[in-house]
Amino acid sequence: MISNRRWIGLVAAAWMLAGGVAAARGASPLPDPALTPGAINPAVREATIGATICRRGWTRTVRPPVSYTEPLKKAQIRRYGYADARPWKYEEDHLIPLALGGSPTSPANLWPEPHLGRGQWGFYAKDRLEARMARLVCAHRLGLDEARRMIARDWISAYRRFIGSRPDNAPLHGRGAGYDGGYRPYDHWHHWHRWHRRDW
Repeated sequence: MISNRRWIGLVAAAWMLAGGVAAARGASPLPDPALTPGAINPAVREATIGATICRRGWTRTVRPPVSYTEPLKKAQIRRYGYADARPWKYEEDHLIPLALGGSPTSPANLWPEPHLGRGQWGFYAKDRLEARMARLVCAHRLGLDEARRMIARDWISAYRRFIGSRPDNAPLHGRGAGYDGGYRPYDHWHHWHRWHRRDW
């Protein structure tokens, strides 16, 4: 079995051979679709949402550990060519969230999403969208495949459709912050906070 560290090294090497490191650029709230097109968890289908994403606490059972995501984030920051390469400036985020059956570990579904300020299109705003869409899917008011397509194509456009024209990028706090029927964005925030607070 290949270790996580070895796997990340192989992925990073393949990216470098495929296209090298991109020219330095500012961080964008949207991923590069050529590098991060999104990938799904085949165990999550419309017929299985009751036993997976709509079951309380399920996302915690598939969330990858920081020991996997942190080395991948550093490799992807280099691949994306961000001018600011400090890892704590980014959240290694699932483009198609676990709450919508996104792949937990595929590098095609993970990317270094920038931590932007209030009123910007940062990862807290995306968390709010993910919670809203998960509620709709689990209430059978939005199809799973449609939700996945929209968030993978352009999550900002999806946010404007389901939440509003202005991003609410304030930090999420407490159990009232998000959906508790299989997806809780505050768990996602605490996962990041525990790892990065020493860098503040």
